[in-house]
Amino acid sequence: MEIFLILGIPALLSIAALSFGKRKAFGVINSIGYLAVLSAGIFLAKKVIFSGCTYSFFGFIYLDALSAFFIFVISVVSFAASLYSIGYIKRDIRGAIISEEKAKIYYVLFNLFCLSMFFVPAVNNLGMLWVAIEMTTLVSAFLVGFYNTKKSVEAAWKYIIICSVGIIFALLGTILFSYAFSIAGLSKSLNWSDIAPVAHILDKNILKIAFIFILVGYGTKAGLAPMHTWLPDAHSQAVAPISALLSGVLLKTAIYAILRFGIITIKGVGFAYFSHLMILFGIISLVISCCFILVQKDLKRLLAYSSIEHIGIISIGFGLGTPLAIAGSLLHVFNHAVTKSLMFFGAGNIVHAYKKHNMNAIRGVIKALPFTGIMVLAGCFALTGFPPFSIFISELLIIIASFVNGSYLVAASLLLFLAVIFGAFIYHFGRMLFGNLPKGMAVAGEPLSGKLAFLFLFFQICAVGIILVFVKKDLLWITERLFRG
Repeated sequence: MEIFLILGIPALLSIAALSFGKRKAFGVINSIGYLAVLSAGIFLAKKVIFSGCTYSFFGFIYLDALSAFFIFVISVVSFAASLYSIGYIKRDIRGAIISEEKAKIYYVLFNLFCLSMFFVPAVNNLGMLWVAIEMTTLVSAFLVGFYNTKKSVEAAWKYIIICSVGIIFALLGTILFSYAFSIAGLSKSLNWSDIAPVAHILDKNILKIAFIFILVGYGTKAGLAPMHTWLPDAHSQAVAPISALLSGVLLKTAIYAILRFGIITIKGVGFAYFSHLMILFGIISLVISCCFILVQKDLKRLLAYSSIEHIGIISIGFGLGTPLAIAGSLLHVFNHAVTKSLMFFGAGNIVHAYKKHNMNAIRGVIKALPFTGIMVLAGCFALTGFPPFSIFISELLIIIASFVNGSYLVAASLLLFLAVIFGAFIYHFGRMLFGNLPKGMAVAGEPLSGKLAFLFLFFQICAVGIILVFVKKDLLWITERLFRG
């Protein structure tokens, strides 16, 4: 079964990273491994989503359409990050930023981080889901503080403390869900496949309280405002490929957890309760991210606040709850993952070439880094929802769903904040990409592996935006499979 390849390859690669002698060769082997993981993820998604079947192994692994979709998204970004890491780590070694030994540690942590993220949508037990998400925090914290600078270490500690406090709320929520299941006269279990079918007979008051704990706890990890405070520091200080993984897929694993508990809550207490909370936190995330994006000076923090914005959009889509809105949100999970990863790769190249994060000191990127500059320019338009890129389609679906649902205030809020953020991004990136090079700045070389990672992501950004125009009915059918729970 594909899931054992998906979980087994990162585990084997993390062990191999310690003993492999040639770091450059291992980077290539690592990417080949994640190409195999991506292939397995595609086959798994095709098998599970289109058949409508669920697969269970030993009561521990549980795969349905929703988990297969999130595994596929993680596999896409993991492969891109592994490809980009080849040139990025080589460049850091050549510049004496890290040693060969530390490069080995990077690959060990990289693979453990990916393994922990793959576990999140694969496990059946909701307690093990909590353990897997906590594991992602512990492993990725070392990658946030990887460079051992004062700022990176501070960001790592802030990340651990805030997310650990948040995850305690998620643990309390998990315990309450289990308690509601046990007092209903049913055997004690934390398996989602046991709880979800009988959610309608569980105590409604306990479920309501439990879901608030879940939303606050996992919402902290997802970057929902106002629990987002760890995110700008961690994203800005992490190694560039890890920033892509953090923003592209780590936040989505927490969204996955919220959805799993949300399906139980919807069946137990009705959709309105889930809807109001998701839309509320989504709007708050949009407001806060918009304010910080307008005044931001740090490039990677700008992209981090953009992640809060997009998590807010995803939350609103799920909160609206119509097939069209859910289709838009699930599509947005994928679209944001590939687009934001591309932008963090670009930010990594820019910061390395200019030795600065401050956008006021960065000018003429297209002249200094021609390939990266063009990719970032296209990524900027894609990230802000400009057609024909993929994010335009998913945002449009959510906005249309808002109007069709009669949620005019939500639709107006989306349009307002998206317009403001579009203007802010064009202003910030227009200043960085164009203009004269700083004195002493020369055209920098760009690794082939990095270019391939850019092209891999950019192809999907363009292809999804164009193809989806012609498969609207199929998209709604797939959505029903993904979210029927």
